[in-house]
Amino acid sequence: MSDQTPPAPELWATIDTLGEWLDSHRPIEGREGMLLRILKLSEEVGEVAEAVIGATGQNPRKGVTHTWDDVQSELCDVAVTALVALRTLTPQAREVFARHLERVTRRSTARPAPADVPRPSL
Repeated sequence: MSDQTPPAPELWATIDTLGEWLDSHRPIEGREGMLLRILKLSEEVGEVAEAVIGATGQNPRKGVTHTWDDVQSELCDVAVTALVALRTLTPQAREVFARHLERVTRRSTARPAPADVPRPSL
């Protein structure tokens, strides 16, 4: 067994492939199909919650039913589903995501305001 991580597929090429596959296999098309694909994200997030509850044994009737590897897998499903939904919404998904990620990164890593500067109340 090798300790090296196998090379990952190119993210956006894979998202395009998955989106095209879904486009050819979905029973509902148009706006309704797009909305259902976006709603699929809620289902995936629910599966993350189920896995966390199962990994921590928080349901006394069921006990420990999942592992933290299951949680990781479900989180990956959320990420893939979100990117496929974004690609469904716009052919420029790669650019939209890159711009948004840059804004979030800039906002999140910005230096905090000095403590002596009054902050506006909300």
